[in-house]
Amino acid sequence: MKEAIAKRKQIEHNKNMRKGIKNRVGEFLIENVIFVLGITSVLIVGLIFLFLIRTGLPLFSTVSPKEFFLGKYWFPVSVNPQYGIVPLIAGSVMVTLGAILISVPIGIGCAIFISEMAPPKTKTVLKVIIEFLSAIPSVVLGFLGIVVLSSWVRVTFSLSSGFTVITGSILVSLMAIPTIISISDDAISALPEEYKEASLALGASKWETIRYVLLPAASSGIIAAVMLGIGRAIGETMTVMMVTGNAAQIPNSFLVSGRTMTATIAAEMGDTVRNGTHYHALFAVGLVLLAMTTIINLIADYVLTKSKKEAN
Repeated sequence: MKEAIAKRKQIEHNKNMRKGIKNRVGEFLIENVIFVLGITSVLIVGLIFLFLIRTGLPLFSTVSPKEFFLGKYWFPVSVNPQYGIVPLIAGSVMVTLGAILISVPIGIGCAIFISEMAPPKTKTVLKVIIEFLSAIPSVVLGFLGIVVLSSWVRVTFSLSSGFTVITGSILVSLMAIPTIISISDDAISALPEEYKEASLALGASKWETIRYVLLPAASSGIIAAVMLGIGRAIGETMTVMMVTGNAAQIPNSFLVSGRTMTATIAAEMGDTVRNGTHYHALFAVGLVLLAMTTIINLIADYVLTKSKKEAN
């Protein structure tokens, strides 16, 4: 009897040993796979930077940095070519600013309604609509902008053309809103229920609880949502190329035509001579665009880190 019990214990011990070995091997493999994927992503980003630098910097052998960064005219195919990037930066900033002014209030407001006020059935329907909106291709939105929105802008503001910066901003905001809503909703919904219960128990109204408790507690997630929305807006290409008019000028309002950096690269890359000045100028524009998105991401990381420290 004792031998049978001892044998059974030995078998169980061997099984546990084998399970432990399998778990350790599995953890080792998972850790190394994650490490390799992380290093690979960093290398890919680094190679992209190197490629843009290698292809864009030769521009400055024929065009001075002052002319490129401070020039007010972008005429790369004229008799006297000019490669001033200021109109392209101004167009990108104006379109992005307009999109953020539209999408951030609507996105955060919708996220608050979905997470805290909407009935379960309404919440489900709204989430399906948001996912559907995020799945619409940008070229389809651009086509709707050409057919519908540009005419509305032209008639509403009594303009000669509806292909303006505000037209692009409205369409880009439609593309940024689903991202802002989804991430903000997740950030608010992930908060512990004790926050809400404690606030309500102290006599605060529902609106006071949302404004003074939930929103500050979820601020890091909301800031991340806004930054991702900005990244989506500043990197959009097809929609803005179709509806902003593509006039390489510094827009003095939202009701004039403009051109973004992304639209310039997409529209002109196919007509350039490889390794020509125009070719290198477009890669330099891409390098500036990548630098701008990197700065936005660094600002987002700084704000998120600061908000987490203040919360602790």
